[in-house]
Amino acid sequence: MIKSVENYAVSALFSVDEKVIYAIPRYQREYTWGKWQWDTLFEDLLDNDPSYFLGSIICINQSTDALAVQSLELVDGQQRMTTLSLLKAAIYSCFKNLDVELEFEQQLELHNLKHKLILKSNADQTRIVPQVQNSNQQDYFWVLNQAGVLKEADYPSNAGNRRIVRAFRHFSSRIEEYLQESSDRVSALTSLIEKVNTATLVKIEVASHSDAYTLFESLNNRGVPLTAIDLIKNKLLAKLESDDEGQIDKHFNNWTKVLGYLGDDYGVQERFFRQYYNAFKPKLKDIVSVPVATKSNLMQVYEKLISHDAETFLAKMIKHSELYAQIICHNQVPEQPRLSYLLEDLERVQGVPSYLLLMLLFAKQEKLGLSFDHLENITKLLIAFFVRRNTTDRPATRDLTRIFMDLTGVIPTLQGDEIVDAVATSLSRVSADDETFKRDLSGNLYADNKSVCRYVLCALEQSRMTRETERNLWAVKGKQFVWTIEHIFPQGENVPQCWVDMIAQSDEALAKQYLETHAHKLGNLTISGYNSTLGNKSFIEKRDRQDKKGSPVGYNNGLYLNAELAKADSWSVDQIDSRTQDLVQQILQMYPLPISNKERL
Repeated sequence: MIKSVENYAVSALFSVDEKVIYAIPRYQREYTWGKWQWDTLFEDLLDNDPSYFLGSIICINQSTDALAVQSLELVDGQQRMTTLSLLKAAIYSCFKNLDVELEFEQQLELHNLKHKLILKSNADQTRIVPQVQNSNQQDYFWVLNQAGVLKEADYPSNAGNRRIVRAFRHFSSRIEEYLQESSDRVSALTSLIEKVNTATLVKIEVASHSDAYTLFESLNNRGVPLTAIDLIKNKLLAKLESDDEGQIDKHFNNWTKVLGYLGDDYGVQERFFRQYYNAFKPKLKDIVSVPVATKSNLMQVYEKLISHDAETFLAKMIKHSELYAQIICHNQVPEQPRLSYLLEDLERVQGVPSYLLLMLLFAKQEKLGLSFDHLENITKLLIAFFVRRNTTDRPATRDLTRIFMDLTGVIPTLQGDEIVDAVATSLSRVSADDETFKRDLSGNLYADNKSVCRYVLCALEQSRMTRETERNLWAVKGKQFVWTIEHIFPQGENVPQCWVDMIAQSDEALAKQYLETHAHKLGNLTISGYNSTLGNKSFIEKRDRQDKKGSPVGYNNGLYLNAELAKADSWSVDQIDSRTQDLVQQILQMYPLPISNKERL
């Protein structure tokens, strides 16, 4: 995995005699260091002894020609190496502009400093090749031109407002302040060069992007390491540039489309790449032999896929990320509002593991003879499966990926109704039975799984809505749902006296016992947009609560879930048990054990 680990002086990493360049992947994150980091580096170099340790860098070395320029892909340490080179450029500029005649050794020092920043064999080749994000590369070339290192470079618009140029100017100012403290400016600059040159960095060389990612995972003391997605992008763009020179911007724009469909959430991006491989593993087995894609082996999988055919790979990523955006509800399924609504429900019930199955079905819809009715029916099966699974915790979480991967292995040989039946049969085989489902629904569901509890309450309410009574129970304000779960018998540790009197006939110990046994049962729960105003109030106050306009916001608000409560004058554990039993029966009917068409006959 690791080709070499060596502690090098900065002068060796920027050696005049070595034809080595450090290329930061073209579209890696932009240069982000600011004044605090610049000053810390400068002062550490001044204040510490020679050989001061600056940290480590990780490079991917895939060069094969020992006589050619060795291009190391700098995948970690880009901020530090770029900053060191900007400091060197500022020193060179100050040295070059000294109004004194330099001795031969000082001229040689100046010459060597220049060729630490550009190759001796090619005056146009910079030692550090920054990424292009936010004009980093153009800004860097212009800085070296202003320092007198590069002969030609155009001024990038607004460069003075960006960090590369600001860093160079900041170091120039700090060097000028440093020189004012010395009567011999040449000796002071020579001393500063020596401090920079003798500082050390550990250079770790690896052979591949997957090795780099494995190394990142094992080093828990890194600042902000590159993610697997960063490395996939870097590997992909490097391969495409090699195969299709001069088209890097086009390929980057296509890559941007992929991330545009997936959104900014890294977890979603990584999950897409895992689920893509797991969904299409049977077709990819001749390229990659990994049994299942995981976080730790993701780079290993995609390095092989990209090396096999980068252009086809990118085209597939665009196509499948667009479909995935529909599955995860970033975009609507065109002209299919019912399917889009069902997919939202699947997301709400935490059906994420099934997305790998849906990705295959969406991608191969026509070939598999699947109508949108088929896709709707499959999504309904998945919703029912996950309601039952997340209520009972059966099957185990660790088994879910395997269950859906097994289905993707069978489905390509089936058509239409056969696929719906195969999904139903597979899910039925691993689902909890009705007895287990009923038992767990009848228990302290709120305490065991709040998200499932809220989902089934909302689903029960939505099942009775009409156009006139429709309300968005999934509306969010800030990061919180507008409609939240309301405990009729309050859940707080200190039971209000009015509730002790009502539910336990003034027996405080019994009220606390009921708090443990009944407060979190389905029968004691409803949903409310005014939960914070109901809280510990008495049952009658909760039932008859009105807003400032006189509109009912308590149990008289017209919700189906509150119909029984609106007619009641008191609340007891017997009523909680009875209402629990009724709601559980309704849920069992809404989310039956998946049954295939063959089993129905």
